[in-house]
Amino acid sequence: MRTALIIPTRNAASHLDRLLPALRMQTLQPDEILVVDSSSSDDTVARFRAFGARVEVIEAKCFNHGGTRRWASEQVGGEVVIVMTQDAIPAEPETFANLVNELQLDPLNGVAYGRQLPHPGAGVLGAQSRHFNYPPQSRTKRLSDAPQLGIKTCFSSDSFSAYRRSALQAVGGFPEDVIGSEDAYVAARMLLAGYAVRYAASARVHHSHDYRLMEEFHRYFDIGVFYGREPWIRHAFGDIGGEGKRYVLAELRALREANALHRAPEVVVRSAFKLLGYRLGHLERYLPTSLKQRLGMFSTYWT
Repeated sequence: MRTALIIPTRNAASHLDRLLPALRMQTLQPDEILVVDSSSSDDTVARFRAFGARVEVIEAKCFNHGGTRRWASEQVGGEVVIVMTQDAIPAEPETFANLVNELQLDPLNGVAYGRQLPHPGAGVLGAQSRHFNYPPQSRTKRLSDAPQLGIKTCFSSDSFSAYRRSALQAVGGFPEDVIGSEDAYVAARMLLAGYAVRYAASARVHHSHDYRLMEEFHRYFDIGVFYGREPWIRHAFGDIGGEGKRYVLAELRALREANALHRAPEVVVRSAFKLLGYRLGHLERYLPTSLKQRLGMFSTYWT
């Protein structure tokens, strides 16, 4: 089976000492590697080309989470397209093979996304985010799971995922223009079209973030913009409110287990900032563009 790998990059040099050796050691080597670089100012392009990847450079202002991946997927062949980010580091030599194998377990699996582990040295809350969203057991999610799982039914992650090309094409490919969450968009389209989403816990990468308070706000503003502009997802699968409550409780448990309950007020404040960002994102149509550029993480989206 022919497999292609797509990696969008922007000043990725700090990750390449770990990423390139991890890619080289994979037992399943992609038939093609396409790197789409947003005009890096470091040596990202040179190092990937020396690695043997095809690198296409675009202007940073032209990058779009959905549109760039859509274009990239049209430039490569193969029945399976693996998509990952520059800071997702395969944890074992079998990471790619396991992801593709789990995708292939059922011909109706349209996408499989791997398990994300915290980076070495990740903070308590950054690590908890990975444990909450990426448990050790694999699972296949179908539309019939929506009453139980709610919005988590269409949860997926392009930090590390593999798409069955035929399914991707059947639902229209990646969205042309979204502020983010293109992975949830495609997963939701696939579920509504009768495909399944596979969570592949056997395919592990190291990928986590220790977001600062305002980074959380900016990130959730963008999430609010996405779901505000794609109301069909909320109508089909529900809102993120209930999931947010579960997440806060999980963070508090993680702090207790780490003997760090003195940080509980931080969790409360972070949650308030996330909610505020999300609600403002929903109201973005009433806000001037200059303000939206400052409120979100993806400022070039608004230009």
